[in-house]
Amino acid sequence: MTIVGLDDTDSREGGMCTTYAASELADDIRAAGGTVERLLLVRLNPAVEHKTRGNAALAVHTDLDAGRATELAESTLDLAEIDDPRTNPGAVVADCAPEAVPSALAEFTTDAVRSIQDRVTATTLADHAGFARLERGNGRGLIGALAAVGAWASFDEWTYEHIAYRGRERWGTERDVDTESVFAAAESHYPAVWDTVDRSSNYPVCVPRTPCPVLYGIRGDDPAACRAVADAIEGEPVAERATFLTNQGTDVHLQTAPLAAVEDDSAYRVSGEVVDPPETRAGGHVFLTIADDGGTLPCAAFEPTKGFRDRVRSLRVGDCVTVCGEVSGGTLKLEKFRVDAVVETERVTPNCPDCDRSMSSAGRDQGYRCRDCGTSAPGKVERPIDREIEPGWYEVPPVARRHVAKPLVRGGFGGATHPER
Repeated sequence: MTIVGLDDTDSREGGMCTTYAASELADDIRAAGGTVERLLLVRLNPAVEHKTRGNAALAVHTDLDAGRATELAESTLDLAEIDDPRTNPGAVVADCAPEAVPSALAEFTTDAVRSIQDRVTATTLADHAGFARLERGNGRGLIGALAAVGAWASFDEWTYEHIAYRGRERWGTERDVDTESVFAAAESHYPAVWDTVDRSSNYPVCVPRTPCPVLYGIRGDDPAACRAVADAIEGEPVAERATFLTNQGTDVHLQTAPLAAVEDDSAYRVSGEVVDPPETRAGGHVFLTIADDGGTLPCAAFEPTKGFRDRVRSLRVGDCVTVCGEVSGGTLKLEKFRVDAVVETERVTPNCPDCDRSMSSAGRDQGYRCRDCGTSAPGKVERPIDREIEPGWYEVPPVARRHVAKPLVRGGFGGATHPER
């Protein structure tokens, strides 16, 4: 077996898409007499500074010999948007079975999803394993390409994405996709197919806005359902199609740690108690702070998360939560959170048992007294709070979801969930 890893062929302004490059490579492999066993779409650390929107690397698993695959991979890199100085493509060709890559490489893949990696480490690992490597520019794409090579041995959970591509003559122009057909198709196969649309904003999430070759991408747990949704969408002609296995929607980027150990440029699932109440700041962003025995962590729900911010605003000091998201500048960007326990009562000034009016302070440490009736109380009393939030998981809407973040509708979270559609 041979594995070809690819990364960084696209550009934020110039377009292209590494999934398209991998699809073209797969076609070239078949034309050369090889068989493509699978295509992998591997989402890496969403905190990487140089990423394009989804920070995806690709891998092609084939029975074509490594030498011929290397020649084809070299040609595939010619598709890259190298006129953009930020595009620095790389490819790695491994002559081994996907499950038999060195353990150090599988660990590198996990690290590439959860922390920042460097080119020197990637090239050293590739050279030590005897894998061929190809590059353009500064070769930064070798990092993702090597991570894609190790992905099959690194991850246990996979989902699917079926991608339809536009004709080359249409690249960079406005997409012609019938939104009503997208919503109807998405509804017919939900929840096996997820994050296709955002119902609260009436937005077709599956249709990108970048100048890339992708017409739409359908994600889900069932490849047949993904293809069925794609087939039901009306619009401009589809030039090519490909179905990828992917780590999207799996939360593989999240790691656990005490709050004092949380670092920038990584994503976490951490627990704590709300110690600073939610505060809405300029721009509509909502901030709060949680704490555990060893540290504190500011958390934020930014304006693009829309109604999710109201969930965050419903939290109170004393609530116990588990939060998930990327940390940047010392603040966790909320992707989802679980309410573990809520404050159910508050201490308030007692009412007079005779006239039901609020009592007044009788002086420092002297309790309370009703000035009309003369009744007294030793101190404040507990009063139930009518809470707008209940224990369970809450998440950002699909339009604000990171590719690698796991939608609640996929299940496996334990306890109650409140999925956003």
